[in-house]
Amino acid sequence: MNILFQLGHPAHFHLFRNTITNLNRDGHQTYILIKKKDILEDLLKEAGLPYVNILPSGKKSKLSLLLRLWRVFWFTLRHHVDVLVGSTPEVAQIGWLLRRRSMIMAEDDASVVPQFIKAVRPFVDAYLSPITCDNGALESKTTHYAGFHKLAYLHPAQFIPDPNVVDRYFPHQEPYFLLRFAQLNAYHDVSAHAKGFDKEIALRLIERLLPYGKVFITSERPLESELEQYRLNINPLDIHHVMFFAKLYIGDSQSMAVEAAMLGTPSLRFNDFAGKIGVLEELEHKYELTCGIPSSDPQRLFAKVDELLVMSDLHEVFQRRRKRMLSDKIDVTAFFTWFIENYPESQRIMRENPDYQFGFK
Repeated sequence: MNILFQLGHPAHFHLFRNTITNLNRDGHQTYILIKKKDILEDLLKEAGLPYVNILPSGKKSKLSLLLRLWRVFWFTLRHHVDVLVGSTPEVAQIGWLLRRRSMIMAEDDASVVPQFIKAVRPFVDAYLSPITCDNGALESKTTHYAGFHKLAYLHPAQFIPDPNVVDRYFPHQEPYFLLRFAQLNAYHDVSAHAKGFDKEIALRLIERLLPYGKVFITSERPLESELEQYRLNINPLDIHHVMFFAKLYIGDSQSMAVEAAMLGTPSLRFNDFAGKIGVLEELEHKYELTCGIPSSDPQRLFAKVDELLVMSDLHEVFQRRRKRMLSDKIDVTAFFTWFIENYPESQRIMRENPDYQFGFK
């Protein structure tokens, strides 16, 4: 088959990278379309994956949306695409218009992304999301699976943390903390008026952490001069190795909070989505791998940090919790590969026998 992947965010690179590799291995022709977004192009270049940037400016406007639709339309026609896959509305809309199969992989609840649900509901053929997600009006088209997006690249079958990678930048055995400051301008962030770290809270947090180890910041947004000294400059493909060996992850990014949880790194997220996202709620309350704290309560954040800092067996406790989580979940990349290659039969199988997925462990 000719299979088109549309990536709108660096997270989509990680989500689909191994699936694309598997499909290429199996003899399919894959294509990648992107728009400019943060380090997305850097990741693709580092990984050696060919791609076409259909929106190099990255600007958001009604015109840019029309341009993306038009360019996906013509690319699909010109390359005789059979299946469109991704986490963007264009995948569903162009698939429907050209009568090509379309699959959306998403893990935000309908209540968090109502406009996205409206944009894809009439058009998408298959909508895949974790079992914890409530997709509202899209449930009739949803195939739920026992996993998380981040397990597509952080499941032990897909990723092995390497201390030698960390040692290229600093000694992995010396304690350090990883902080993440997101831009908070994605559609779900803007619609929820999401807030996270400001400079004052960040500095107070760093002051607490420094007696226990080094502090490194990875940031989508510009950093104030007082914070710039902590910026982490590494190959973006190495971030998950660094994350695994960190003593704590703390940030206002949902994505990296989930990634840390997948790796068994204690994870604190400080933003206004605390208590609102099914995936994170499961990771917090069932597996105790993360903790969400609203931006209105920095004192609770500091108290939780203090609690974790004094745990002598912190790493061992969280690795046991990770092991329990993994025992319940599947290898998402193996599942995605099978689902795409065997659709629509794979959709029928999952509806009739959802436990079939547990063959992908």
